[in-house]
Amino acid sequence: MSPAGGRQWTAVLLLGVAVVASVLTAVRFGSVPLSSAQVLGALSGTGDPIHREIVVQLRLPRALLAVVVGGGLALAGATLQALLRNPLAEPYILGISGGAAAAAVLTLGLGLVAAGSWVLPAAAFVGALVAIALVFGVATAVDHSLDVRVLLLAGVVVGTFFTGVIALVLALSDAPAVRGAMLWMMGSLGGAQWRTVLVGATYTLPAGLVLIALARSLDLMAIGEETASFLGTDVERVKRTALGVASLVTAAGVGMAGVIGFVGLIVPHAVRLSVGSAHRKLLPLSFLAGAVFLVLADLIARVALAPTEIPIGVVTAFVGVPLFLLLLRRSHQ
Repeated sequence: MSPAGGRQWTAVLLLGVAVVASVLTAVRFGSVPLSSAQVLGALSGTGDPIHREIVVQLRLPRALLAVVVGGGLALAGATLQALLRNPLAEPYILGISGGAAAAAVLTLGLGLVAAGSWVLPAAAFVGALVAIALVFGVATAVDHSLDVRVLLLAGVVVGTFFTGVIALVLALSDAPAVRGAMLWMMGSLGGAQWRTVLVGATYTLPAGLVLIALARSLDLMAIGEETASFLGTDVERVKRTALGVASLVTAAGVGMAGVIGFVGLIVPHAVRLSVGSAHRKLLPLSFLAGAVFLVLADLIARVALAPTEIPIGVVTAFVGVPLFLLLLRRSHQ
């Protein structure tokens, strides 16, 4: 094994251990204090039934959903940064979050569901898919080759449209619906159940394998589309596949957890500064790092002002902005 390959597997191992440690920490701490022995008893099925309910039915699925959503958003961010050849790109740049948020807010504003209903993530996911279809439709109508600049502009236009839809719905809704919509738009993993973990993993893990399989093509496209085509890459197929899969992963994350910013922006950026831009390393490490980041962010959201829970989008913004500025400064030194 080459030294570079050895370093890659070392980084994967360290981040894998960090994922497990962060999940165990998230299960251990919360508004209800539990000792390590009580957590182990709950996990083994020998502890107090109340402790088992807290650990197995509340905290563990929530932590695992954070792994799936955080890893998926970071992986999608790394993919879009390669395709758009811009390290500052992130998953919501294509208007996906706008479509999801508009569908969720419309559902709440019409009084069709409560903020905690399982219907809300489904509505958000459908809205995200509509946004993806609109962005791809606008971009291909302008340029059949799916130019990334046209795609970016289409995302901005579609996102702006959905922002207007959200504003209109909120202006016409009553106070409880507005509050529920705002809380959802700030992101939360509070509705995590084993079913949502399974659904999230079903979307995210196979999609992640598809994106990692495109690592070499993404390396070539990061240099330039003409160079990639000259070296045998089917540029249009790779663009459509990578954009479609990354958008689907983002849509699933938004549908299950609301709008959570900065994960897809700062995590791939930090990993790239640490291990370089080769996507066979960058993509899996971004998934693992994104998982750790969101699990710890959710832990902070739960315990910082316990028993009051802070929206996780607020935590990622408070942590993400200074961290991103620090990374940006480091990258220009």
